[in-house]
Amino acid sequence: MKPIHVGICGVGTVGGGTVTVLKRNCEEIARRAGRPILVRAAANRDLARARELVGEGVELTDDALVIARHPDIDIVVELIGGTTIAKEVVLTAIENGKHVVTANKKLIAEYGNEIFAKAQEKGVMVAFEAAVAGGIPVIKALREGLTANKIEWVAGIINGTSNFILTEMRDKGSAFADVLKEAQRLGYAEADPTFDIEGHDAAHKLTIMSAIAFGIPVQFDKAYLEGISKLDAADIKYAQELGYRIKLLGMTRRRPNGIELRVSPTLIPEKRLLANVDGVMNAVVVKGDAVGATMYYGAGAGAEPTASSVIADLVDITRLHTADPEHRVPHLAFQPSAIANLPILPIEEVETCYYLRLNAQDQPGVLADVTRILADGGISVDAMLQRPFTDGADDGRDDIAIITHIAIEKNVNAALAKIEALDTVNGKVVKLRLEHLNG
Repeated sequence: MKPIHVGICGVGTVGGGTVTVLKRNCEEIARRAGRPILVRAAANRDLARARELVGEGVELTDDALVIARHPDIDIVVELIGGTTIAKEVVLTAIENGKHVVTANKKLIAEYGNEIFAKAQEKGVMVAFEAAVAGGIPVIKALREGLTANKIEWVAGIINGTSNFILTEMRDKGSAFADVLKEAQRLGYAEADPTFDIEGHDAAHKLTIMSAIAFGIPVQFDKAYLEGISKLDAADIKYAQELGYRIKLLGMTRRRPNGIELRVSPTLIPEKRLLANVDGVMNAVVVKGDAVGATMYYGAGAGAEPTASSVIADLVDITRLHTADPEHRVPHLAFQPSAIANLPILPIEEVETCYYLRLNAQDQPGVLADVTRILADGGISVDAMLQRPFTDGADDGRDDIAIITHIAIEKNVNAALAKIEALDTVNGKVVKLRLEHLNG
């Protein structure tokens, strides 16, 4: 049968991995797809480097738009990244009637609505499994495997850099800045790690999963982001004493009044599988009403793990290449006419449990004042830990760590303002969210 011809835009780590796996497993892939999948052309600014990675027999150009318009290309694979030339390439390819595979989470999270609308108009497919959690097939699970379910929530450790840093801080008791330097030395963190450690990368991925889980438009601009750069090693230690581990967690949950969409350092009970996902690994837990909680674990980045997802999309498109566009799986799982306009809730309306740490004078009545303020705000205490404050000075101060039951964030914030105003409390109260993830 006539092969499907692929054009790759951006021949870096993932592009090279995609070519390698396509060549190595060509027979197995063709048996599954029903026809061979061949790389016909590739675009890269460094042509010599591209030639090394793709080998002979592949047309090369330094202009990605040439691939998007190439008359003999059936599927354009966008691996450029960013939202400038990548967006132009994707829209040009769609305009020219070509299917698209992309690993670009930023592009899909910020411009997915526009891209999917254009693809719908032109009758082509845009596949993006590799944009979320690297080699883990979680998009496929959300969009197809769990289609019988009303999804209740999705929680994910979906940034390997942050997870590595938090694992090292927990295991070694090191400060954030020291572990970040080690992560940079090992190549797990970029020279400018902001995108990873401040939650942007995780929020892009979570935005995509939330849209598929709940049948809503992608709305990255409404996601709440809180990174790990201000996290204190003391809180990781106290959390562990209380039976929890701190992870940079992406959390999206269906509520009666809208959808929660947030990324922040979060306590998870140490007995949960998700709490034991360490190092650079990724994992996502999806809670459906019929199936319960299902977990997807694996490598969230890397040449061949990500290539695995890229090629899975290529096979899917190849199988459906000649299918009636009306009978393909919708981009966001729900039919375009049935996408819901559910609001993304502001962070003040979030309902969850909380970890609070305050530094206070060790004297009678302090705890009574704190718990009274919490109670007045409708916030009940689940657990408490008191430890001497150790900064070298013996000045009668203690750290008090409190775990609350479920509360509304705006009520917690109001209570903390009153606690911080007490003469016996020193400085700001540390507030972290806590998720039991038990359904």
